[in-house]
Amino acid sequence: MANISSNLRINLTGTESEPQAAALRYQAALDMAEYADAQGFSSVNVEEHHCAENGWLPSPLTMAAALAARTEHCSIGIMALLVTLYDPVRLAEDLAVIDLLSGGRLTFVAGMGYREKEFRAMDKPYATRGAWMDHVLDTLLAAWGDEPFEYNGQLINVTPKPFQRPHPMFLVGGMSKPAARRAARRGLPFGPPIADPELEALYYEELTKHGHSNGFVYTPPADFSVMFLHDDPEAAWDQLGHHFLVEAIEYSSWKEEGLQRPLEFASSSVEALRAEARYEIITPQECIERHLNRAEFFATVHPLIGGMPLDAGWDCLRLYAEQVLPTVRAELKG
Repeated sequence: MANISSNLRINLTGTESEPQAAALRYQAALDMAEYADAQGFSSVNVEEHHCAENGWLPSPLTMAAALAARTEHCSIGIMALLVTLYDPVRLAEDLAVIDLLSGGRLTFVAGMGYREKEFRAMDKPYATRGAWMDHVLDTLLAAWGDEPFEYNGQLINVTPKPFQRPHPMFLVGGMSKPAARRAARRGLPFGPPIADPELEALYYEELTKHGHSNGFVYTPPADFSVMFLHDDPEAAWDQLGHHFLVEAIEYSSWKEEGLQRPLEFASSSVEALRAEARYEIITPQECIERHLNRAEFFATVHPLIGGMPLDAGWDCLRLYAEQVLPTVRAELKG
């Protein structure tokens, strides 16, 4: 099978507040993940945010464990996991169990978070979140080590250990100099959401300074977009565009002055959102051409965006899996 990078994004924005309807969407997310895995998707990703007005997945660890049970091959990513909102020892245990359940398929970006509301809701320190982030990362690394370590005056040995050794694959997220230094000090890869050559240079300088050689920087490509497939994009924008707007407006409402984030949106119209091309509705043929013309192309398919009707979401996913993937594989094989 040709190595084609394709990611199923499970965000669950716009999820209904009525429990039975919400349950149907969560079950659909798992069904879609199982289907995508069987079709050869390289990854299934979930995200984390809390107290969202229009819905956002708040329990990525629970969902990642469910995904591990429903898939066999794809990587399971939490992009990002807000590690500062957890008890660090319990987080180490939960991540280890998910990594074992998945047979070592877990990956995540360790995010610090920036929304004060989330810190207060989870009773975690907002004003000193940088120091708390350091504490959480150091605790995770110690907990996954082979030796007992001292924690809060006690010698503890956290079990079980994760499947991946020395620990699950993860990057330190962030878009600041302290974040770059934080990753480099520990020899961990750095994953800023937006490319920044100055920040990348600082990371590698700090990596060398601390005697590490295995670190790297990963950022999404400059033209990264979230995709939805449809045979008639014009009609789809008219009929379904407001679902994309639900997610864009919710995310943009969390903007913080001086903080750079991907997928920022300053308007409130479907037309403006479409013009920005961060959310795209394209035909299967357009998607095939992107795969064939760009070896590094990474297709991120988001069929459940903003309360998208389940039948429309399934149509999108099947167009990619049953029309795009077979054609691209055949072309690359030939």
